[in-house]
Amino acid sequence: MKTSAGVMVMESREITCFKAYDVRGKVPDELDEELAYRIGRAYVTLFRPRKVVVGRDVRPSSLPLARALQQGLNDGGCHVLDIGLCGTEQVYFATFHLDLDGGIMVTASHNPSAYNGMKFVRRNAIPVSSDSGLRELERLVAKGAFTGGTERGKREEADLTGAYIGHLLSYVEIKRLRPLKIACNPGNGCAGPILDRLKERLPFEFVTVYHEPDGTFPNGAPNPLLPENREATVNLVRETAAEIGIAWDGDFDRCFFFDEDGNFIEGYYIVGLLAQSVLKRNPGATIIHDPRLIWNTIEIVQEMGGKPVQCKSGHTFIKERMRAEDAAYGGEMSAHHYFREFAYCDSGMIPWLLVLQTLCAEDKPLSALVRERMERYPVSGEINRKLMDQDAALAKIEEHYRLQAHDIDYTDGLSMAFDIWRFNVRKSNTEPLLRLNVETRGDRNLLREKTQELLELIG
Repeated sequence: MKTSAGVMVMESREITCFKAYDVRGKVPDELDEELAYRIGRAYVTLFRPRKVVVGRDVRPSSLPLARALQQGLNDGGCHVLDIGLCGTEQVYFATFHLDLDGGIMVTASHNPSAYNGMKFVRRNAIPVSSDSGLRELERLVAKGAFTGGTERGKREEADLTGAYIGHLLSYVEIKRLRPLKIACNPGNGCAGPILDRLKERLPFEFVTVYHEPDGTFPNGAPNPLLPENREATVNLVRETAAEIGIAWDGDFDRCFFFDEDGNFIEGYYIVGLLAQSVLKRNPGATIIHDPRLIWNTIEIVQEMGGKPVQCKSGHTFIKERMRAEDAAYGGEMSAHHYFREFAYCDSGMIPWLLVLQTLCAEDKPLSALVRERMERYPVSGEINRKLMDQDAALAKIEEHYRLQAHDIDYTDGLSMAFDIWRFNVRKSNTEPLLRLNVETRGDRNLLREKTQELLELIG
């Protein structure tokens, strides 16, 4: 390491942990403290922030990585506000609530304990991704050449939980809520402490499993999308006669719903439910949705006088389009839900509060709220197939259906629509996978037939 004329130079290093939207890798093989320090220095060199917020999840590696990151930020001349253990959305909140220059969350979200990573935002919680600075950040980190201020930055600690809880509660009318029993599974991630604070202000009865934060994840990786990880929530709902079940991933930027019988509810139908809730508060608003499954969302939004707008999947694309359209809500079937009042960011706490408010207002169980929509637009659920030559498979599928399709769309992968069925097939951003989603207009037999047909074409 050497320093000259305000430039610090470290040896170049091979980097493998920068992905399309964030940093993610195995510790220490792909991400270690020296790399975290470099990331702090590179962030200051590239974006020139005066003050940023840093938060971290509960993994054993998160605290040392966060400390090294903060040292890099400080050495570059940037002040750091350390908010400690938190969810990713608390970093978003601190960034826009305090009007800071940026924020960094140390987390690997739903990945196993051996992994860690970082998510980056700039002022107003605008995300940093591969097309908005992440590639440049990666090059600076690899090269090891960083500029910095003449004075070292300072680090201070702060607890913004009270302000954050107050913001969450602004989305519901507490006086109109009734004492429902809620089965909660934070998956030993970061959601538990926030539920404890919300419990003090809400009339609900909370029954929980895997509540305590434990970054070794003794009960499995905090990823409720995996069917094998849903059993604990299902059992809790049934054993306690809860009226709804909710599970979160590790950094709780996503939440997942189970009805009063313990049945998992596909995120697609939750998008429609939340669109209804938001449009009641914001008549005529624009609603953003992803291209994977669309018919149910479009119908609901149009019937309520809103404007549905399709956007490519992925949080950076959704957030950018929401800002451009000033959309009130954006929803992805993958359980990412975005809100204008939350700086167009995704939250795993706001959705369940709105869903519970709807349950109270309608005086109906969750199954009744989604049953008709599920019957009207049944879906395959997202099916992943490992495939090295994904482009060849996409071309084969398009050629097979091209003459039959009424509409072909390339917003995100390949979408093809017919009279009473449609599908979307897209490449994964991070793995050699094709992801398939199929829906029909009320025909479950056709759904099974076409799903199988597509899987045979994929091979």
